[in-house]
Order: sequence, then C-alpha cells, then structure tokens
Amino acid sequence: MGNTEEGNQTAIREFILLGFGNLLELQPFLFSFFLMIYILTLTGNCFIILLVVADQHLHTPMYFFLANLSCLETCTSSVILPKMLADMISQKRTISLNGCLTQFYFFGSFVAVETYILAVMSYDRYVAICRPLLYASIMNGKLCCQLMAGTWTNGPFFNGILVGLLAQLYFCGPNVINHYFCDLTPIEKLSCSDTSRIELFTLFSAFFITVTPFLLILISYICIMSTILKIPSAVGRKKQKAFATCSSHLIVVTLFFLSLFLVYVVPETEKLKELHKIFSFFYTIFTPMLNPLIYSLRNREVKEALFKFVRIFL
Repeated sequence: MGNTEEGNQTAIREFILLGFGNLLELQPFLFSFFLMIYILTLTGNCFIILLVVADQHLHTPMYFFLANLSCLETCTSSVILPKMLADMISQKRTISLNGCLTQFYFFGSFVAVETYILAVMSYDRYVAICRPLLYASIMNGKLCCQLMAGTWTNGPFFNGILVGLLAQLYFCGPNVINHYFCDLTPIEKLSCSDTSRIELFTLFSAFFITVTPFLLILISYICIMSTILKIPSAVGRKKQKAFATCSSHLIVVTLFFLSLFLVYVVPETEKLKELHKIFSFFYTIFTPMLNPLIYSLRNREVKEALFKFVRIFL
C-alpha cells in the first residue's frame, strides 16, 4: 500500500472502499443491478438531451433546463458507478488519496449544481404559472444562459475550496471507508488532523448550496399552489395542466432533498450508519436514473417528441 513514513506515524495514501462488500453472496446480482441502472441512466438522460436538441417544439426555457439536468445526471452517475462496478469485479476496492479527493470534488460539485438547477426549474414554473403574460419577456434566452452559467460555476467554486481544505488533512489511522464512494463525512472521520475549519466551511457553504435553493423552491411552490388553487374549477383543463407541469418537478425535488436531509442533517447513530448507504443511493444513483422516466412519462410534449423521433427511424 502506498504509505509514506512521517516521524513515528505512517501517512495513509490509499483508502479501501467497502461498498457493499459485506454482501458477498449478492455481488453478482448487485453488479448486474447497478450495471443495468447505469445503462438506463446514460440512455435515458442522453435521449432527453437528444430530443431537446432535435425537436424545435422543445426549444423553450423549461426543456433547456431539463437538458442541463440530464447532462448533470449523466456526469454524476459516471463519477460514482464505473468505479463501484470495477470494485465489484476486481474485489480490490482501493482508491488513492488523490483519486478519492478527485471523486469527491466532481461528485460534490455536481450535487451542488443540481440543487441550483432544481431551484431554477421551480422559478421557471413559477413565472409560467403565476406570471404567464410576462413569461416570454422574463425567461428570455440571455437570462436562461446566465442562470445556467451561474449554477455550473457555483458548485465547482465552493467544492474546490472544500477539497483544498481536505487536501491539507493528515491521515494516519484506519484507511477503510464504509461507503461505496468518497463522501465528505467518511473522509473527515479518517483524518488525524483538526477538521474544525472544514466543518465551519461546510456549514457556511451548505447555506448557499442546500438551504438557499431549498427555500427558493419552497417559496416558488407556495406561490404556484396558491395561484393554481385560485383558478376557477370551470377552467378544469388549465388547472389540470398546471398541476401536471409541477408534479414531475416536485417528485424529483422531494426525492433529492429528502435523501440529502437524511444523510447530512439527521444525526448519525449506529442504527442509521448502514442506512446512510441506502439513503445516499437515492440521490447519487436512483434519482439520475428516475429523472428521464419521470419527465418523459408525465410530460405530453416530451412524449410527442419521442413518438415523432421513433416514427422517423422506424
């Protein structure tokens, strides 16, 4: 193992990712299961991007944001699943310190970007439903590009600082990470250094990366629901369409933020320690696969574009 001597202590330069190694008899099934999820994630999200680019009817702000979300979900899955699948085949399960920090940098950046994309999508729905006459002027192409540029910049910026602080830590104790990827809390727990600066910065950045987007989404949907409920029951189709355009986004937001809350906010206990892998599964692996299914099956425009695309090639 790549260790180096420093004084009377040994600096750890390599970690062991336990993953789901405690379920040895289920490894063939788990490998097939996660491989299938990865293929479905790549196929579904790439297909959403292709449809949005190819179909003129989908060249609107909502689908522009959806294409960005699909691109992001493809990246998030590709940071975690290939390494996890390779570990299941080789049974080696090791990752270098630099490799671990690199994986966390990209994973953390993509999660931070997703919180803001979901917030932007909720704002888009707010303007479409609560300010329909001003929608075209407010959600113009320039603003949409600026919003996406901001979301794709904020995540890497904050996470870059956090990874810089992690790179200064000294690791001298156990090198076993009881997780299937390099996450912040497991890395911190293995350090022999003082992590108070990291914890302080994590609290600071969490306000901008998690709390702020969640509050923006909450406020947007309070306004949206208030507006929808005010629509006269006689205008039933308009009311039904308004609910339909929001329900898909609400499902994604609920799954994503609920799993984040259970992993990073609820205090860790012995009983919850193993469950953290399951909770993490939802926002790291399951949600990226589910997003294209939710948006395509519950969205009339995407289904029409899909049928049109299929007819062209069949």
